[in-house]
Amino acid sequence: ILALKTSEQFGASISSSDELLVKAKKDSEDIISDDNRFTKLLEVDETYDLTVLPTTMSDFDRVNLKLFVKNFIHFSASQLNLYYSENIVRTFLASMASSKLIILEGISGTGKTSLPYALGKFMSNDATMISVQPSWTDRTELIGYLNEFTKKYNEPDFLKSIYETTYRTDVNLLILDEMNLARVEYYFADFLSVMEVPDPKEWLIEIVPNQLPSDPVNLKKGKILLPQNVWFIGTANKDDSTFTITDKVYDRAHSIELNERAKYIDAPFTNKINMSYDYLNNLFEEAILDNPLTNKNLEKLEELDRFLTKHFKITFGNRILAQTEKFIPVFVASGGTEVEGLDFIVARKIIRKFESINLAFLVDEVDLLLKKIDQIFGKENFPLTIESIKDFKRQI
Repeated sequence: ILALKTSEQFGASISSSDELLVKAKKDSEDIISDDNRFTKLLEVDETYDLTVLPTTMSDFDRVNLKLFVKNFIHFSASQLNLYYSENIVRTFLASMASSKLIILEGISGTGKTSLPYALGKFMSNDATMISVQPSWTDRTELIGYLNEFTKKYNEPDFLKSIYETTYRTDVNLLILDEMNLARVEYYFADFLSVMEVPDPKEWLIEIVPNQLPSDPVNLKKGKILLPQNVWFIGTANKDDSTFTITDKVYDRAHSIELNERAKYIDAPFTNKINMSYDYLNNLFEEAILDNPLTNKNLEKLEELDRFLTKHFKITFGNRILAQTEKFIPVFVASGGTEVEGLDFIVARKIIRKFESINLAFLVDEVDLLLKKIDQIFGKENFPLTIESIKDFKRQI
């Protein structure tokens, strides 16, 4: 129509009208291809000016893991009026060393959400809060979708936060608040899968099937590489409004139970720190080299594994053993002991699986297990595991 009107107005020939029509079509295609379908991600590009933000650390910031635990507790108490025990903090750090997904469970008011919030404040990079909704059913709730009608990409805050970490070198925490209001294995499936890939360079999440020149620069072939400096922290309650978290999720995560509020601490005023991901990761790697799981405790763990396999058909899988080999050294470097760390692993990784077993037919085996644990590790050395087993026994 534009070509014909132009032809009539300027007396152009039919052939020139055809040329104008072709040019008009090309111009329209150029306009569509240049139309930015991402808004929030391009704002991130503009904010950072396409430059990765360095993390500047001073001597005060270069702490070891044990001092990290102490300073964080004092910072939280003196500046945020939030109180945490050393054991909880070192367990959280060791969990970070062995998994990108940490689940904080327990009764309301025990600090599930405030713990990662305070840690973000302490490390000078506020944690991002994502409120999970009961209606979430698939990946689009987290990473969005392309609206075929408007040709615009719907960009959730979760996607924007992930994309922003590609420009940062510090530690980034994403809180999935009330994560089990919907089925975690549905909406978080893509992330559970990529985190199983051994090579982090292959942790690619597809955003769009094709790449346009106007797309954000850190999307490569329509995919985003999940940065190593991000951790997902899920909080979970157990009530009638929530779903059961499946073994698929638990096996890939570390679950920490918070059922008691830590006591008041009269802590000295302590400043926050700047810490890069590389520095924290080096602390983890040094701890793994310096504090490997001793052969003595490894043999004890294997003995317990054989007993559980024989009587309960439950075993330590390769994934759990790999996590244990990272968790224990960092737990020890943060001020704990091997036995305390193993107690946590067995209670939260193995005994938790009793939820799917009908223990009413295994009462004698449960009693034998309690005796076996005392025999292997010594009486009162495995309090978390013993208490977990007794909790299940009371439900029989």
